[in-house]
Amino acid sequence: MLASTTRSVSRLARSSRTFATVVDSAGVKVAAVDYGQPTSAVTFLVKGGSRFETKPGVAHALKNFAFKSTGKRSALGTVRESELYGGVLSSTLSREHLALTAEFLRGDEEFFVDVLSSFITSAKYTRHEFEEFVLPSLEADSLAAQADPLTRALELAHTLAFRSGLGSSLFASPHAHLTHQDIQSYASSIFTKGNLAVLGTGIDQATLSKLVEKSLASLSASGAAPSTTPSSYFGGESRLENAHGPQTVFIGFGATGVPSAELAALSAHLSSTPSVKWSQGTSPVSAGIPEDASVQTVLLPYSDAALFGLIVQGATPEAVKEAAKVAVKALKEAAAPGGIKNEDFGKAVSKAKFQAASAIDSRDGLFSVLGAKVLAGSQASVDSTLTALDKLTPSAFSKTSSTLLKAKPTFVAVGDANALPFPDEVGL
Repeated sequence: MLASTTRSVSRLARSSRTFATVVDSAGVKVAAVDYGQPTSAVTFLVKGGSRFETKPGVAHALKNFAFKSTGKRSALGTVRESELYGGVLSSTLSREHLALTAEFLRGDEEFFVDVLSSFITSAKYTRHEFEEFVLPSLEADSLAAQADPLTRALELAHTLAFRSGLGSSLFASPHAHLTHQDIQSYASSIFTKGNLAVLGTGIDQATLSKLVEKSLASLSASGAAPSTTPSSYFGGESRLENAHGPQTVFIGFGATGVPSAELAALSAHLSSTPSVKWSQGTSPVSAGIPEDASVQTVLLPYSDAALFGLIVQGATPEAVKEAAKVAVKALKEAAAPGGIKNEDFGKAVSKAKFQAASAIDSRDGLFSVLGAKVLAGSQASVDSTLTALDKLTPSAFSKTSSTLLKAKPTFVAVGDANALPFPDEVGL
């Protein structure tokens, strides 16, 4: 018993891995860590995701405007110089954040920080680039999203669950009436020092802070932070005809407030992903689903809400129906008082802790998981998440799961809309 306790304490101590101390560099929050990696990366994280957009699709358009002409370089100049240095530039959009990232060889940080900051401070938003490059890329992104049943299901699920705010789509509609002035206006409202955090890996924090202070000296320190109404959960049902990809059903529930450890444990408990490759696993969902179907748990946490769900996919509507029945039954059993055994509860907590800790092992995971904490000025680590999971009890787990199920479900069917199941047919 003593040896087991010692191992647990030692393991928790090792997992308490702080990303970096957040420092203020002339009004901009900066955090960096250097483990001696052969390459470096810097991300400019802006609180300007789709939930804050002033016009539908404008956040998506701003993301696709990244690395076009600025006061320092043309779009072609940015491409040529970045290739000469061997670096990679990318931009990504979530419902809460816009991220601009540069990955490069050690020692080239001055150039790439300048590339990122020049878009923040002096992007030109020219009409010809908007019409010749941005609009076609928006259309391509939207068409790709429409062709993917999983993306369509998640997009519609957010709209049903939260309506406005978090319900805003990540993609601009092909019929959106956007102009380059709309994008410039939105950029001006979110590109302020107080609304920006800079994250780095493979780079010294003091070095990064000096570069940020120099490159963002001209950026406005004032300006109102983007606002949105507090999230409320509604739920609902929708069905979409889709001729491509697997038959897909999303069964979800929403919760407002800061995402809880209970939801992370519930997601881990129901996950059918086995710990050993080629094995079936011991999840309550694993054994009962048909061979030609799959069930994937999804937990999407946001600053003031979370969307928990089960994605059921299969080759046929019948397989999806049977798998969805198994998944809903397992979810209801987990929510019942005493519905989860102590052993299963322990496995769920351990799995959730591993998922939380391993999420920051990769660059993308580290930036996405800890970036919001840096932007908020809080401790950039997973300690609070691990501690909350350690304190979790079976009764709190069942209570949270039960409360979740009392709300109206979010049910989306994408595929053969006439044959895919309805909520009551899977036990909801």
